[in-house]
Amino acid sequence: MKDRVVISPTTRQEGHAELVMEVDDEGIVTKGMYFSITPVRGLEKMVLSKAPETAPVLCQRICGVCPIPHTLASAEAIDQALGIEIPKAARLLREATLAAHNINSAAIHHFLVAPDIVPDDLFATAVDSVSNIRKTVQYVVEMIAGEGIHPSDIRVGGMARNITPFTKERLIERMTALKPALEEHIELIKNLVLEAGFPEDLGVVNQPLMAVHPTYGVNDFDMDAFSECLPEAWYDDPEVGKRGCSVIPLINGTNVETGPRARMEKFQGFKGKGVIAQHVARADEMLKNYDACMEALDAIDPAASAKADYDPRGTGELGFGIIEGPRGTNAHMAKVEDGRIKFYSAIVPTTWNIPTMGPATEGFHHKFGPHVIRAYDPCLSCATHVMVVDDEDKSILKNEMVRI
Repeated sequence: MKDRVVISPTTRQEGHAELVMEVDDEGIVTKGMYFSITPVRGLEKMVLSKAPETAPVLCQRICGVCPIPHTLASAEAIDQALGIEIPKAARLLREATLAAHNINSAAIHHFLVAPDIVPDDLFATAVDSVSNIRKTVQYVVEMIAGEGIHPSDIRVGGMARNITPFTKERLIERMTALKPALEEHIELIKNLVLEAGFPEDLGVVNQPLMAVHPTYGVNDFDMDAFSECLPEAWYDDPEVGKRGCSVIPLINGTNVETGPRARMEKFQGFKGKGVIAQHVARADEMLKNYDACMEALDAIDPAASAKADYDPRGTGELGFGIIEGPRGTNAHMAKVEDGRIKFYSAIVPTTWNIPTMGPATEGFHHKFGPHVIRAYDPCLSCATHVMVVDDEDKSILKNEMVRI
């Protein structure tokens, strides 16, 4: 006999989502379905018909947890849509900002999963370690990008300004002083994950990997391989399909896995799959981002220009900003004509992972379901791109999905 376990909303994540698990008589998950129930905010539509410089300012507010990747992906997409080649210094400043932010986000995730893996006698130590790391890397983001949450100095064409020689020296000093504590934190988290008692194969999936760069991003996207469908076409359960609030993005017709484990396997030779591997890869990647941040800081010439002059009218061609954020590949696409944004779309990390996370719960007792979901560190506000509209009164919501 089949039964159903529903967790709504799932916890210790950004936004609201639901996990529906069909289970057998032993409580083993035979089918897992994970979907967003976070209402849409429509930021992609808000930027239409506005000046291109508006996009990074609005789209960084897609999420307060990962605003840096959204700002950078938006700026990179508009840069390409305007035919801008940003200065080397601007690229290095952007790289340092993202690397520092990704360390910060991984540390936040360690705080969120601490109740799952940290024993009581080490809880204060783990939380203090998270706070120490975040204090330093957020300082880097603030000094380069202007703000730690919604960065004001990442601009179309590069950056609002370069850093001063003193700032460069100060950032390198602080990051250098952080390294021993960061290494100690990484080993602590990895050991705690290995000792947490998770089944070895928990959460293992064999989906293709979505990752474009080890620490930053690219300005290219294979649109021929990409497709998407509405949740009603993806989920077997009609009620789940009606309630889901995110599209299902596919590469070559199949769902993918993105995030730290995907990057670490694709670019660093990391081995392992499942919940344990997700946590270990995220911890190991903190050091990769540390090295990327330090390399970028060291290479910056404070005397160089950090912003390009440009023609705001646009090329009419589709521009791509594909940034590797904490949770995976963040794709923003924009088209600018006559100085106005004519098209804008974002396919964000958790959107890619949503159809992968549900099946990852299958084959184990339903009590492990939340652990599987948290291993991906989902961010649901980012992922919400479907809204519910009444055909007669557009302000009233109902269960009919339309793509915004």
